[in-house]
Parts: sequence; C-alpha cells; structure tokens
Amino acid sequence: MPGFLVHVGAQVLCSHVGQATPTVPNPRVTVSGQPTVLMTTPYLVAGCTLPPPPAANGPCVTAQWLIGTTRVTSNGQPLLVQSSQAICAPTGTPLLIIATQPRVSAI
Repeated sequence: MPGFLVHVGAQVLCSHVGQATPTVPNPRVTVSGQPTVLMTTPYLVAGCTLPPPPAANGPCVTAQWLIGTTRVTSNGQPLLVQSSQAICAPTGTPLLIIATQPRVSAI
C-alpha cells in the first residue's frame, strides 16, 4: 500500500489514545531530517487508557507492525508508511498513524 514514509517524529497512537514510539530508528534513510522506521521495529506504548483486567484487557504496552512497504526497503527490510498496519499487545487493537511528514511517499 502506498503512503508517506513514517519517521520518528510521526504521531502514532494506540486505539485508546496512548502515545506509541519506535524502539529503534533507522538512521540509513531520513525524511524531514529525521530517521525513518523499519517495519520490524517494535513500538512501545505509553499512556493507554484501556483499563487492566478484570474490567478490560489493557493497557496497550507494545505493538508490532504487520504491513509495510513492498517496493522500497532499507537494509533489506520494509519501511513504514502511513497506510501500514500494526497490532498492540496484549489488547489486539491497532495502532493509528495520525500525522507524518508529507514529502516522501513509497509503495
């Protein structure tokens, strides 16, 4: 799926408004002066509002990306684009890419 490349300064949230950040940036490719993120990079989630058991199965703690670029890679790994999809653990809910840089896109 095409979309703008995700960089470390992108706004990424869990479905319950927790802030998600990449654990390892990809310094080999930069956009808007910031490193991009590989699909294999796990994200950490802070501030998730989903209650813990027994009320719910939250909060979101980590997330792993499932879909990234198909034609553009860095170090042989797919990059993240705005249309990428991820799943949070332990809740099983998605991450939402709210805002990213609007200059570089990839497929």
